[in-house]
Amino acid sequence: MRILLVEDDAMIGEAIVSGLTHASHAVDWLKNGNDARYAPFDAPYDCILLDLGLPGIDGVSLLTLWRKEKLTTPIIILTARDGLDDRVGGLDKGADDYVVKPFDLSELKARIRAVTRRGSQGGDAKLTNGLLTLDPTTREVTVKGEDGSFSPVTLTSREFALLEALMLRPGTVLSREALEDRIYSFDDEIESNAVEYIIHTLRKKIGQSMIKNVRGAGWKVQKGA
Repeated sequence: MRILLVEDDAMIGEAIVSGLTHASHAVDWLKNGNDARYAPFDAPYDCILLDLGLPGIDGVSLLTLWRKEKLTTPIIILTARDGLDDRVGGLDKGADDYVVKPFDLSELKARIRAVTRRGSQGGDAKLTNGLLTLDPTTREVTVKGEDGSFSPVTLTSREFALLEALMLRPGTVLSREALEDRIYSFDDEIESNAVEYIIHTLRKKIGQSMIKNVRGAGWKVQKGA
């Protein structure tokens, strides 16, 4: 998953980036509301984490502008303002959730999973097509064998992120550029054959047939039965 973090507090930002990167997410961190103004329209973010008290354009104004411009990306407000009016006001302006500082990183990750899965596969956190099952909560992946049983496989962070991107859109062909957009942040250095290499190592672990190549277009996992 690719996440946009808009937060000016260095300590909080560093902790969030570290924790979410460790959880196989690509995180773009901006510290100023002016810099964040058009960022959600420049990359396919799965979720935005938005502080309210920002330098430049404040978080409430950003939220209002984005929703007026029909941005549908889930947005979670991160703020120290814990009053009822503040929470209701943020939700009324289009936020999907509200997390009060200080918060535990495990809570934030659970809120991210909740708001992102509303637009994908309903209330079930697990992603499956009948042959592969991926659990974003535990980061466990299992593969169905010839005997019908599921066996666990161990993936690197990049392998997990790429497989999750495909599993979120089963049957949809994702190009190299689309996959890069979803598994790398803008600070990452991307080698020219990085996606192909990750897919190669993934196939060795989950089976060659699990990820289909559509020549000249990209890759996909098949839809479930």
